[in-house]
Amino acid sequence: MKRLVTACAALTLAGAAHAQVLGIGTAQQGSIGYNMGSAVAKVLLEDGKIQSRVQPYSGSSAVFPLINTGEIDLTVGNTLELQEAYKGEGSYHGRKQPNLRVVGVLFPLRVGFFVRKDSPIKTIADLKGKRVVYGFTAQVTLNRVVDGLLANAGLTAKDIVPVLVPNVVRDADALASGSADAGFFAIGAGKVSEVDKTTGGIRFLPISDDPKAVAAMRKFVPYAYVSKVEPAPQYAGVLGPTDLMAYDYLLLASSHVKDDVVFRITKALFDNKAGLVASFKPFAGFQPREMYKPMPAPYHPGALKFYREEGMAK
Repeated sequence: MKRLVTACAALTLAGAAHAQVLGIGTAQQGSIGYNMGSAVAKVLLEDGKIQSRVQPYSGSSAVFPLINTGEIDLTVGNTLELQEAYKGEGSYHGRKQPNLRVVGVLFPLRVGFFVRKDSPIKTIADLKGKRVVYGFTAQVTLNRVVDGLLANAGLTAKDIVPVLVPNVVRDADALASGSADAGFFAIGAGKVSEVDKTTGGIRFLPISDDPKAVAAMRKFVPYAYVSKVEPAPQYAGVLGPTDLMAYDYLLLASSHVKDDVVFRITKALFDNKAGLVASFKPFAGFQPREMYKPMPAPYHPGALKFYREEGMAK
């Protein structure tokens, strides 16, 4: 009888674990983070048989602490956000998030300033004295990204008229409403396409690939690099070959998530680039064999086990 009870209990626990729904915290709907999270959730369900639910918040500043405590299981974030949060630097000074773990690199995020298509502003240097989005109280790390873009053109935040916004969705609205001369966003996001249609067209401003300009940019965003983007239907505002700032976007997990679950998550993504691209076109930049690379925070043991089995990590 005792063995029967033990077996039944084990089966019950196994069933509960199998039925567990993971929480994927993202930025607001319309953001690239939300689109990425939704694509990941779809692949995990269809190919990994892992149930998850996308939960939008105001931004990473709200999500990371919930990942740290284990209240949310997964999120997407960039290398700069991860560095600051894990080490308690910059906008996370005094607020270390030691339970953040890397699952893998998803794809490079290409970002920049954008203006209305008919704007006389042609370069980032032309933003001097203009109304530019800033603040990002719900996505505070983005201020460093904006500072890096300005530095690439020899400008600082003192050279612009800040239009304070909490997050990228509101910053795009500021450009659309005319309260800002320049917005900031990642190419390929749904919100960017929306603003492109409602304003009669937008245009991303190129950055400089001059070594000194890139070095100035990297003082604010150490992992950033220059990426030339060609026009494509999914890239509203990219009207010709355009150099933009790029940095890697990652799938992150709480250290509380079980190793075997993260192993399955990693494998599902590694095996299903086509499914990710079908859900969100920017995943065309996803390179499965480049999911593992040095990062400013530890990899989750479940992900590391997968990469070792694939010969990608020692």
